[in-house]
Amino acid sequence: MAKNRIVIVEDEDAIARMIAMNLKVANYDTQVYFDGAEAASALETDHAYDLALLDVMVPGMDGFALLEIMKLYQIPVIFLTAKDDLASKIQGLTGGAEDYIVKPFEVLELLVRIEKVLERSNKVSHVLKILNMEINFEEHTVRQNGQEVALKPMEFELLAVLAKNKNIAISRENLLKMVWGIDYLGETRTVDVHIGQLRKKLGLGGQIKTISKVGYRLE
Repeated sequence: MAKNRIVIVEDEDAIARMIAMNLKVANYDTQVYFDGAEAASALETDHAYDLALLDVMVPGMDGFALLEIMKLYQIPVIFLTAKDDLASKIQGLTGGAEDYIVKPFEVLELLVRIEKVLERSNKVSHVLKILNMEINFEEHTVRQNGQEVALKPMEFELLAVLAKNKNIAISRENLLKMVWGIDYLGETRTVDVHIGQLRKKLGLGGQIKTISKVGYRLE
């Protein structure tokens, strides 16, 4: 599966590198710019990006001006900014941004929102190949070494979340929300049971790691 390319415009070095590192772990290609004008200039020769993460307050050219340039190249935009006033949020969203996230933010939430924007923009592949598996999100099927493995609906959804966020530890509480929904009233034991089924059916005892006092991670 070809990696989605994401351009990051963020002038705080630590934040920019943290975002880029987590996106790389989640199987995205990234390019970081610390100056808005520099990013705009670079886009003239290379604008084959699937998504842009923009800070509002960057030197050279602010995020709102960059949004207009991204629209020219049909690059969806998510704002990541400390500007939490209502006027800025309205300006960003009515201006054409797909989402507006206020700092500080949880990395997992950012990854989920990125995925949703890519899905809405038809920029995400329907097939994910990981380990010896091929996961088809459109067909809701899993093939292992070419052979289809029968999974129950919630087992498939749980595997999909773990695969899309490979190498990232996800708490049981977040897995409940992401798979069963925020209104689900069941206990986290539900997650443990389904993890056990995935390990058994797919032989992933060594790949789905239990993270002590946290949850699970697919390696």
